[in-house]
Amino acid sequence: MRIAILGGGGFRVPLVYSALARANDRVGTTEVVLQDTDPARLRTMAAVLDGMAADLPHPPTVTIAADLDSAVAGIDVVFSAIRVGGTHGRTVDERVALGLGLLGQETIGAGGLAYALRTVPVMDHVAARIAALAPQAWTINFTNPAGIITEVMRTHLGDRVVGICDTPIGLVRRVARTLGVDLADAVVDYVGLNHLGWLHSMRVDGVDRLPELLADDGLLASIEEARTLGPAWVRTLGAIPNEYLYYYYFAREAAARISGAERTRGEFLDAQQSAFYARAGTSAGARAAWDETLHEREATYMAEAREGEREQDDVEGGGYHEVAVDLMAALLAGERASMILDVANNGIIPTLPDDAVIEVPCRVDSSGVVPMVPLSPLSLDELGLVTAVKAADRLLIEAARTGSRDLAWRAFAVHPLVDSVDLARRLLDGYTAASPQIAAVLHAE
Repeated sequence: MRIAILGGGGFRVPLVYSALARANDRVGTTEVVLQDTDPARLRTMAAVLDGMAADLPHPPTVTIAADLDSAVAGIDVVFSAIRVGGTHGRTVDERVALGLGLLGQETIGAGGLAYALRTVPVMDHVAARIAALAPQAWTINFTNPAGIITEVMRTHLGDRVVGICDTPIGLVRRVARTLGVDLADAVVDYVGLNHLGWLHSMRVDGVDRLPELLADDGLLASIEEARTLGPAWVRTLGAIPNEYLYYYYFAREAAARISGAERTRGEFLDAQQSAFYARAGTSAGARAAWDETLHEREATYMAEAREGEREQDDVEGGGYHEVAVDLMAALLAGERASMILDVANNGIIPTLPDDAVIEVPCRVDSSGVVPMVPLSPLSLDELGLVTAVKAADRLLIEAARTGSRDLAWRAFAVHPLVDSVDLARRLLDGYTAASPQIAAVLHAE
C-alpha cells in the first residue's frame, strides 16, 4: 500500500510514519510519499525518518515527490496535513484577534476563521487533483480547521474523504480508563462539530456509566477535560465537553491568559520549530533533535487552559496518527472499528444541512464509514452553539470560494466569539493587512 503525506515537511510527520511502520502487519504500507511546498523542511523530515527507520519493524520506503500531482497519482491513501501559511500564519491569526481583545486561538473563533480563509482555496485545489488522479484513494484529512476543511474537500471527494481528530477519541479513552470500561464493550454517545462536541453517555450492557463518573469527585478529577473546565461546571452540564469547549465557556479568561503570556502558542511553536529545522537540517542527529522538541511541544499543549504541564498519561494517550492507522486498517485491511470521525450530517443534527460536516461515532469497515445512529439530541444550549458556529463556517467557505469581503465580514460577525459587527469588520481589515494570502483570497468587493 502506498501512502502520500501532503504537508510532508510538517513536524508531526514522524508520528505518522512510526505508526504506519509499527502497524505494518495490519495495513501493509510499502511506501510513504512526502510532498511539501518547502523543500528544506521536506529534506529535514526525510532525515528524521531515516534516523527512525533502524528502530522500526518493516519501515516503509520514503520517497520525496516533486509536486502535488506526482505525489497523489495512483496513490492508495492520502494524508492531508497541510498548514497554509505555516506557523507564522498562526501567529498572525492569534495576534490580530488578541489585539482587538478577542480570543486568539488556532482553530477557535476569529483565529480559526482566518486560518480557514487562506486554506480553503488551497484545499479545493488539492481535493480536485486527488479526484482527478486517484479517484479510488481514501483521503484522511488532518488539515485544520478539520471540520471546515473536510467539508470543503467533500465537494470534490464525497464520502472518500474523512476528517479525523484525536481529541474526542482521547476523551472517550480517558473516561473508559477511569471507569474501568473496555471500549470494545461500550456504546459511546458523542455529538458535535470538530473541537466543539460533548460526550453524553457511555453505555455498557445498556447501563450509562457517565452519571457514576459525574457523581464522584475523585473520578472526575482524573479526567483532563474536567480539570480544564472545572468539575463543578462539567457536573452542571451533565456531559463531558471536548476540551476545546474551554475557549467557548471561558472565552474571557482564555483571552486574558493568552494575552498575559510572554508568547502565544503559535509564537512558541514558530520559534521552537524554526530552531529545530535550522539545527537539525539533514544531519544524523535530526531524529534526536526531533524527539527532544516533540516532548516539549506535547507537554505544553493547551497550556493556557491548565496549571502546570499535562499529566503523563495524557501526553502518552495516543494521537491522530494512531486514529489514522485504525481507520486505514478498517477501510482497507478487513478490520472493523468504532471511532469518532468528521463526516456528513445527513440529518443527524436536524438544524444543520445534510452536507455539513459534523463529528460523531462511526462504524468503519471495508464498505465505508457509517455514523452510529440514533444519537441523543443536543440540548438547546449545545444546539445553539453548534448551529451558530456552523453558520459562520459555511459563510466563511463561501467567502473563500467567491473572494467576497462582505461574506467574510458576515462570517466573522455571526460567530459567537465575536461580539460586534464593527469588531468583525476590524478583524477582517486586520487579517487582510497582516496576511498576503488572505488579501489575495478576498479580491471581490
